[in-house]
Amino acid sequence: MDRVDKILSNLGYCSRIQAEDFLHSHLVTFNNVRIKYGSQKADPHFLLIDGQKTDHPDGLFIIMNKPAGYVCSHDPSEGKLVYDLLPEQWMKRNPVPSSIGRLDKDTTGVLLITDNTALNHQLSSPKRKIDKVYEVTVDKELTEKLKELFSSGKLCLPGDQKPCLPADLQIKDQFNATVTIHEGRYHQIKRMFSVCGYKVTSLHRSRFGIYILNNLKEGEYVTLPFPCQNSSIA
Repeated sequence: MDRVDKILSNLGYCSRIQAEDFLHSHLVTFNNVRIKYGSQKADPHFLLIDGQKTDHPDGLFIIMNKPAGYVCSHDPSEGKLVYDLLPEQWMKRNPVPSSIGRLDKDTTGVLLITDNTALNHQLSSPKRKIDKVYEVTVDKELTEKLKELFSSGKLCLPGDQKPCLPADLQIKDQFNATVTIHEGRYHQIKRMFSVCGYKVTSLHRSRFGIYILNNLKEGEYVTLPFPCQNSSIA
């Protein structure tokens, strides 16, 4: 049980200061009793707002097919934000939803977003070594030598003290490959190819752990059930 003004604020309906006005202009009930004051307590799972259940009272966990041209940032000065594609109310929640890791502005594909800070930390922690799979197009012919270098565990990136963990490079044709990595360094895929003399011309993340896009089009998203505690999502 929590104060109703806190529930409304955490779920993005209004600020705590605005709660009294919200309760005056909306029919908010708990156990068939109308709530008139923000100081009253209720269970968010059984709180009704204008006859409707509260929106995702246990938190948000979202998979999006990130489109090109959008940044994984909360700063509008950086350009179009992936969060602009979500309902405005969701972005008023506390904590505010944030992406689990980031994709570059021109990279498309699987992007996970949550307002659960513990889950965000869990899925972004390098210790988990979660598989991330990318479809890559480069500017010149791919070679078996490059495949061996990626899998060696000896590939060092400029400015990094430790070499990259072994990565799996599967060559699909002359310029296209699927790459699986088990960490998430800054611009890692592009930097791995760059240090080997290649330029990435197209990059799409097709899988993050167990999560794939299925039929989601660019810019579309769906909510997901939260993973069970101690379950494997690698």
